[in-house]
Amino acid sequence: MKVKYSPSFLTTVKKANVRIRKSLKERIDLFSKDPHNPQLNNHPLRDKYQGYRSIDITSNWRAIYEEALVGSEAVAYFIALGTHKELCGK
Repeated sequence: MKVKYSPSFLTTVKKANVRIRKSLKERIDLFSKDPHNPQLNNHPLRDKYQGYRSIDITSNWRAIYEEALVGSEAVAYFIALGTHKELCGK
């Protein structure tokens, strides 16, 4: 699956600490090969992010993306990165 990033996602990545950036790179590499690898805990979201999906970056950090078809190619468009509490408000 091809991966793209929103400008706000990239801004958040730049502000994240080195550990988070390293984990993000590892998880995106894994995601590109197998989006439903059990390590990612890939799952659909509800409420505010209805129609989006989330993967685990660390035990507390998540990346939110939307799946789209561009021509015949599946694209994951990442829109948000943050802690579970930051993203879900819980």
